[in-house]
Amino acid sequence: MSNLEALILGIIQGLTEFLPVSSSGHLELAKALFGDQSVPEESMLFTVVVHFATALSTLIIFRKEVAQIFKGLFQFKQNEELRFSIFIVLSMIPAAAVGLAFDEILETLFDGQVLLVGFMLFVTGLLLLFANRASRGQKKVNAFSAIIIGVAQAIAILPGISRSGATISASILLGVSREQAARFSFLMVVPLILGKMAKDILDGALITESGIPLSIVLAFAGAFFTGLAACQWMIAVVKRSNLNYFAYYCFVVGLIAIISTFLA
Repeated sequence: MSNLEALILGIIQGLTEFLPVSSSGHLELAKALFGDQSVPEESMLFTVVVHFATALSTLIIFRKEVAQIFKGLFQFKQNEELRFSIFIVLSMIPAAAVGLAFDEILETLFDGQVLLVGFMLFVTGLLLLFANRASRGQKKVNAFSAIIIGVAQAIAILPGISRSGATISASILLGVSREQAARFSFLMVVPLILGKMAKDILDGALITESGIPLSIVLAFAGAFFTGLAACQWMIAVVKRSNLNYFAYYCFVVGLIAIISTFLA
């Protein structure tokens, strides 16, 4: 992986982690386009670093909300912060369970599966169309909706299914207000990313003989700074309910991915 390729892939991760167009799907398509030649250790390090970068950008954008969540957890008082914290934990359960139970199987889905990405992008587009046409709800996230949104996040482990698109769409279809849908969607993934990082570090999966190459540093920078911008932009987009454009984009990219597999 060259420095330029790493920077471009980092930028793609930063943009598509928050925009409802599937970061995993776009990374797989970009790697296929570049002809990914990275060694397994570098590929693992790249994946963890760019996800940490977007998690860090989320923490910065939602620093006040994160502080309130920790306040609710440590004070353990019956208030809105504590309830929100509990709902975040509940939403993690489905994805964590799927990740632990099917870790090896899921890894095979991220190995140049361009055709799968293409079809899953169509699914993402349909979800966004349904959500965009749903009436505006005013509900807050509760225990039931947190579990359902968590299931949507678990399904979005598939490359091509947008995590933010699936969780925001599920929230909107459940009647949750669009502002809280975006807020909850972006915050619920942070503990999972940090937990996965901790597991990889403890397993020694991130240890490389050559240290951290410049390409990884550039990937982190690209993902972090574009993530800051994309997160703020997506919050504004959800409030305005302009999800159709992302749906059409998913259809176009999905179609290109499907056609390319038959022409290869």
